[in-house]
Amino acid sequence: MGLTDLHFDTVAVHSGREDLDAMGVHALPIDLSTTNPLPDIGRGGDSYESMATGGRPLADGGMVYARLWNPTVARFESALAALEGAEAAVAFASGMAATTAMIIAHTGTTGKRHVVAVRPLYGGTDHLLESNLLGTQTTYCTEDEVGASIRDDTALVVIESPANPTLDLVDIANVASQAGDVPVVVDNTFATPVLQNPLALGAAMSLHSATKYIGGHGDVIAGVIACDEATAVKLRGVRAITGALLHPLAAYLLHRGLQTLPLRMRAQQESAARIAVWLQGHPAVRKVHYPGLDGDPRGIVARQMRGTGAMLAVSLHGGYAAADALTSKVRLFTHAVSLGGVDSLIQLPAALTHRPVAPEARPGADVVRISIGLESVDDLIADLDQALS
Repeated sequence: MGLTDLHFDTVAVHSGREDLDAMGVHALPIDLSTTNPLPDIGRGGDSYESMATGGRPLADGGMVYARLWNPTVARFESALAALEGAEAAVAFASGMAATTAMIIAHTGTTGKRHVVAVRPLYGGTDHLLESNLLGTQTTYCTEDEVGASIRDDTALVVIESPANPTLDLVDIANVASQAGDVPVVVDNTFATPVLQNPLALGAAMSLHSATKYIGGHGDVIAGVIACDEATAVKLRGVRAITGALLHPLAAYLLHRGLQTLPLRMRAQQESAARIAVWLQGHPAVRKVHYPGLDGDPRGIVARQMRGTGAMLAVSLHGGYAAADALTSKVRLFTHAVSLGGVDSLIQLPAALTHRPVAPEARPGADVVRISIGLESVDDLIADLDQALS
């Protein structure tokens, strides 16, 4: 029985473990080797060249050096690819390292330097594109303007759905249709593979800050991109040159996190949906940003997602002062950046994660982003209530 015949939850538990029986182990092993014995000069050299140019280690040539390949990282990549329905996945030392490699891989040797991006995006991604640090030129547009924004030198279309921090939804299939042959990358961090698979909707790449829900416990920094094998070769080539490989201990933690990802995401989502409805009726709240809370008028939730997720944001009456008071007075929620962990977090994006974003695209100073964890939903509501009051 292949993994493709099994339920998502089963794939989450068993993917990336195919070689464990032959090794005689049950728990995921961690290979911390920085260098590996060479069978001989010829075979070792051929294997080195294969990996240095984005390929895989040769069966008789060895893994040579950990900057090029690590089996613990490769198992995690295989597992994530299975959950995304992708041929491959490539893991990096952080989400921004993954984003940077993705841009370099599609612009560095192609002669194309133009990127089309739909805002809002994660603040780090927006800042990277806006800075022109990688020699790119970015056109920001709405979802319906993607086709008109594409030029002969367009290398990528970058979108995020649900978007950070206001949970805006983008119709992935619509963007992919407009993009034509230009590859579309979707930041899938908020939805995770549990709720959304961008490749099945026409995207070329599904990008995750694996630091968030995939790790799920606030103790690992990582990024990963699911894609086809040809794209993976490009990404691994950049990773090898820039030294951005994920550390094997981090890969182990992420792979272990995948096993409980479906359970965590569904439980956190259930609490988030209930909290969103409660916040909608609170007099201190001007607007709740949460997928489907408006009835899903464009049908995007129903069409491309399997749930509404565990992230939400609120716009408050009283502006920045009200936001500052809320983030200062909560007791169970930790006032901190990041998201997707087992404990609940709260932060003001305009002052933190989205501070480098251009003023016209920066979220309002009254917008507070909330990541719902696994605490009792009644306790979380009580905490928000006392802080808002």
